[in-house]
Amino acid sequence: MIIINEYKESCRYAPRRISGSIDKVLDCNSIILQFANHAYIFFVFVSQDSTRPKHEHKKTVSFSSMPSERKINSAGDCISFMQAGCELKKIRSNTRIYSRFFTLDLDIQALRWEPSKKDPEKAKLDVSSLKEVRVGKNTETFRSCAVVDQICEDCSFSLIHGENYESLDLVASSADIANIWVTGLRYVTSHTKQALDLLEGKQNTLRTRWLHSVFEHADVDGNGIMLEDKAVKLIMQLNQGLNETKIRVNFREIQNHKGKLTTRVTKEEFTDVYCDLCTRPEVYFLLVQISGNKEYLDAKDLMFFLEAEQGILNATEEMCLDLIRRYEPSEQGRMNGNLGIDGFTRYLISPECNIFDPEHNKVCQDMTQPLSHYYINASHNTYLTEIASRSPSDLLGYIKALKLGCRSIELDVYDGPDEPVVSKRNNVTSTVSFRNVIKVINQYAFVTSEYPLIMCLRNHCSVGQQKDMAQKMKMIFGNKMFTGPPDSTTNYLPSPEMLKRKIILKGRKLPQNTNLSVGDVTDEDEEREISRRLTDAFFVTKRKINLCRELSDLVTLCQTVQFSSFQNSMKKQKYWEICNFSEPEASTLVNECPEDFVNYNKRFLSRVYSGHLGLESSNLNPQEFWNCGCQIVTINYQTPGPMLDLNIGWFRQNGCCGYVLKPAIMRDEVSYFNAYTKGIIVPGTLPQVLHIKIISGQMFPKPKDSGTKGDVIDPYVYVEIRGIPADCAEMRTKTVHQNGKNPIFDESFEFEINLPELVTVRFVALDDDYIGDEFIGQYTIPYECLQSGYRYIPLYSFTGEEIELAALFVHIATTDRRGGGKAHKRGYSVRKGKNTKYTRLRNTGIKVIDDTFKSAGQPLREAADIRENVQNAIVSFKEICGLAPTANLTQCMLTTSSRLLNHDNTSSVSLNIKDNYPYLEPFGMVSEVQKKVLSSYDLVGIF
Repeated sequence: MIIINEYKESCRYAPRRISGSIDKVLDCNSIILQFANHAYIFFVFVSQDSTRPKHEHKKTVSFSSMPSERKINSAGDCISFMQAGCELKKIRSNTRIYSRFFTLDLDIQALRWEPSKKDPEKAKLDVSSLKEVRVGKNTETFRSCAVVDQICEDCSFSLIHGENYESLDLVASSADIANIWVTGLRYVTSHTKQALDLLEGKQNTLRTRWLHSVFEHADVDGNGIMLEDKAVKLIMQLNQGLNETKIRVNFREIQNHKGKLTTRVTKEEFTDVYCDLCTRPEVYFLLVQISGNKEYLDAKDLMFFLEAEQGILNATEEMCLDLIRRYEPSEQGRMNGNLGIDGFTRYLISPECNIFDPEHNKVCQDMTQPLSHYYINASHNTYLTEIASRSPSDLLGYIKALKLGCRSIELDVYDGPDEPVVSKRNNVTSTVSFRNVIKVINQYAFVTSEYPLIMCLRNHCSVGQQKDMAQKMKMIFGNKMFTGPPDSTTNYLPSPEMLKRKIILKGRKLPQNTNLSVGDVTDEDEEREISRRLTDAFFVTKRKINLCRELSDLVTLCQTVQFSSFQNSMKKQKYWEICNFSEPEASTLVNECPEDFVNYNKRFLSRVYSGHLGLESSNLNPQEFWNCGCQIVTINYQTPGPMLDLNIGWFRQNGCCGYVLKPAIMRDEVSYFNAYTKGIIVPGTLPQVLHIKIISGQMFPKPKDSGTKGDVIDPYVYVEIRGIPADCAEMRTKTVHQNGKNPIFDESFEFEINLPELVTVRFVALDDDYIGDEFIGQYTIPYECLQSGYRYIPLYSFTGEEIELAALFVHIATTDRRGGGKAHKRGYSVRKGKNTKYTRLRNTGIKVIDDTFKSAGQPLREAADIRENVQNAIVSFKEICGLAPTANLTQCMLTTSSRLLNHDNTSSVSLNIKDNYPYLEPFGMVSEVQKKVLSSYDLVGIF
């Protein structure tokens, strides 16, 4: 076990270089590290007899001070930090990297650095010469740097200065320090006088005025002070979730600093404590960035944010004013149409900014396809509420599954003393009457979804009680029970739309060509598999059971048959017949003949059940079988964990109706799909790049079942992509130590996505300093439901309940493959035919079809060239605009217009329409940099 004790010694900022290296090794067990404003001593004790098990995820330790130690509540805090100075890495075009100590002059006129061989008056950059402050690695210097891949994107920024747009390229030790410099420098270049006023304490911001009015309203005596208890309650009313002890500690710190003996609070102290505790620095940085370096947003700022970042195409000024009225707490802000930091924070954690696209909260997919073209939400051992070894049969299992949108449930039915009962393995656990089960099913079948419910019946009853079962189902379900014969004129099952509010019975059926009232049928495959496992026999003879005609006649569209081979099924199997596959059997088919499995599942339903039988309730990985089009992949809803999270998240994408339409390539009659293909997965489509930035977390609780180590946690976030094998990936953030309230991660990841229709993204918050349990919360979402922009993610507990106030704050963006990843070399934007690799059209073996598509080859190649050239031109346009690959054309045009408006020379650009395409025509003097931008824009239109 490793124990780390941290000692912090605060010191004043000084305009000198402070080393970030290891200054001295005291001995093999202690290290002193010196950083910008803290000295850290780490004492490490290693126990040779430690028995703590190793964890599957790599544990990381950060030796940097955390953002929470820097109280950044305003632009003034940023300016003070810059004036104190800190060490930054300076990137040069010769690929060398220098460590320099940077400071901002007290008069905010120049930025200086040391050491330098230059004259001190030349080792500076005048603030007045700054054209823009650019975030990320978005200059030629960064792109040409040999070690650019080793430089953190979120820690990088560039100062563009002079008429020739030269760049000073810098890298901070952490993303929060980079944000401080970017925010502060943008503010001083836009508001020099206001910046000086901030430093002189002349603050009269929207937020300050609001807090003063709140205090004055609560101060009924008008004395300008109030009791600490009252001030604490007032702050807790303004910001839900704040810790009372933390508020009191902050008040006491202020009082001790002033040498006060009273516990009464002034208006200024109240404001300072509120701002200190309620300002999320990551939100403040964002607000200043999108507001044009103000400390509030007006309606136009918010409208641009909604369009450019949040992907809302029809945003209007009236819509934005309505948002301001709903979320801005100050009356003055609402009247003036201004959204301050507190209103903006409330907006970002509102349903408006949830990561889940609200369009998917209702049925949004085509429901008129055959039943075999959908994934179907399926429950295994539905009658259980806990793991099989100790769970009684319970009606609550059916209620839970049906409320969660399950459209396939299971009934194990055995002879009871007087009537049939539902239980596990014939009374191994307690039983529940069959009558009560179907009453509950009838009551809840269509509460969550109106689409058909499949009842998988495993029948172990005598003929007499089978007749009782049939009679009860007819009586209780009535016309909900689908009993019509299959349509012999078609080759496909009816659609979910056609089968609305119908209950379909799945089971064995007597042959139609006999009039016997009772006949022998083989037992269900799953029951035979259980017998084989429990007896440890390699082969178990198929057991015959007597089946009565009354029960058999209720089975129509889901008649269970034995699977032999795909070749035999394609020749002889009827579309209304369904096969059961055990997990091992299905896995073998997935690995050996995935294309045949996909083609089989275009016409027939297949049901896959867990290989963990008997006394276990472990869950299989449904993704493996979804990748081959298997529709009914059963999940134990009584067993929480990643697989249940995956299943619940996956079926949220179509209004939780229990049906999700399969990708077109897995439904089309003339198509071939193999999830294990290398290279291009879907012909004619390029992979997308999913960009995820984990910005911060809020109100992380201590893991529920962790040991008694106190309330402090060390969280990190784990991101997992599930889909076809080519898309599966996982990444994790650094660990943020001793901060579960507002940990700042500021880490960006990229994932290549080949088949987005089959992808889910799982976010998991974990505790790196766990004892016993590390799980904090998770959220699983289909790729198709992701909303782009700045989004909050609610976290759910291990058992599936939403954790109050706990959330992640992220940024989501998607680009094509050429728009993401590494920067691209110049001159690569025009595709050369002789080096081009095209997707070949595959022969179907049907001459008419092959001859028809043969002539389409050349037009398809030309179209591919045009698309590729447009994509490359857009990438080049983003690079010249100094924007990240995740930027969109709206942001590019805003940057271009801003440069033209701020240029010193007299020039203008006219927007004209030529060949139905808007192009920019310059007039007057245009700098070389502007010419490059305009030429790059024109190149986008040429293709």
